[in-house]
Amino acid sequence: MRKQHYFFLYLFFFSFILQATVSAQTVTKKHKIAVFAPLYLDSAFNSLGDYRYAKTEFPKYINPGLEFYEGVQLALDSLNIEKAPLEVFIYDTRSAKQTLNEQLKKTEADSVEMIIAYCVGLEVRSFAEAGLIRNIPVINVNLPNDGGASGNPYFVLLNPTLRTQCEGIYKHIQKYYSLDQLVVFRKRGALEDRIKMYFEDFSKNTLAVPLKLKYVDLNTDFTEADLAKHLDTTKLTLCLAGSLDENFGKKLTQQLASLTKQNYVATVMGMPTWDGITDFKKPEYKGIDIIYSTPFYNPRTDKISQNIIENFNNIMYSRPSDMVMRGYETMWKFSKILMKYKKDVASNITQQEFNVFREYDIQPILDRQSMMLDYFENKKLYFLKWQDGVLKGVY
Repeated sequence: MRKQHYFFLYLFFFSFILQATVSAQTVTKKHKIAVFAPLYLDSAFNSLGDYRYAKTEFPKYINPGLEFYEGVQLALDSLNIEKAPLEVFIYDTRSAKQTLNEQLKKTEADSVEMIIAYCVGLEVRSFAEAGLIRNIPVINVNLPNDGGASGNPYFVLLNPTLRTQCEGIYKHIQKYYSLDQLVVFRKRGALEDRIKMYFEDFSKNTLAVPLKLKYVDLNTDFTEADLAKHLDTTKLTLCLAGSLDENFGKKLTQQLASLTKQNYVATVMGMPTWDGITDFKKPEYKGIDIIYSTPFYNPRTDKISQNIIENFNNIMYSRPSDMVMRGYETMWKFSKILMKYKKDVASNITQQEFNVFREYDIQPILDRQSMMLDYFENKKLYFLKWQDGVLKGVY
């Protein structure tokens, strides 16, 4: 109960901490950054600042945005120690008082030089257009979605698109599994067809030897017998899950793990949606290597990660989530780039400087027909492996 008490006490004062951050002003010329996140403050607090829910109740939908803000605030605390010339405006994209467009107009009035956005759904296009109109960088932290951006040298995706993820998976297989049997197990669907199209495009355009991928469509009630006919007991088969459906991936992996106990030799490779699956540590998934890609790998062994973990343990009696880490590193890295390059920041957004927990490889994305720049995207992927319930980095 003590843990909950401190956590909700922290939440109670959150709105006041936020206001203090937004209102801080000094005479010194400062670089201005706007941070957008779904904080749901109007849902959590009434006009008097009273928490709307019971002291032991905390709606889950508030978690991601709040955790992202917590990471941003920790980075600002560190930057404040350095006396960094920054003025940061925090916007709640779930505000009941202002629409997103009204908030974006306010950033223009405040002469904001950079926007860091935790996006959802259709917001991506609004953020991208705001950056293009005002000629300031917009950092899309979380969504692997370009929002239809084109001809926009100010829009940056940190979470790679599905095309980029598929390209990374294809190249990884080329490097480590090209001599093995390669089977893509799929369910039927539009996204599954898109994944197949991407792999076929890479096969046509690769400078290396194209992969010999065998595609197998499975019904929803597929069994181990349906998989076994495509496996071997004497040589390895790399089984690629050609679907973003997590339930499909878990069922496929569980049945493949069972088949390895029957002397079939297999490794399974999944999609980026597998990054959130913790079931792979369970006993039924043991016996098979489970590999997937992610741009956001942090083993949490570095000093900064350890300090953040200690901070959370001491104050909130909990462990920081990945969104906390993402908020910290995004605020730190891109504020540093802004302070170094100033008005020329957009031209230097690809600089591989000021990384905290992981590397970024931000590259220009060109229109495939006109070869003109559409936007920038992080191309760096890490490949992780679940092996008998233990997760480790492999690349």
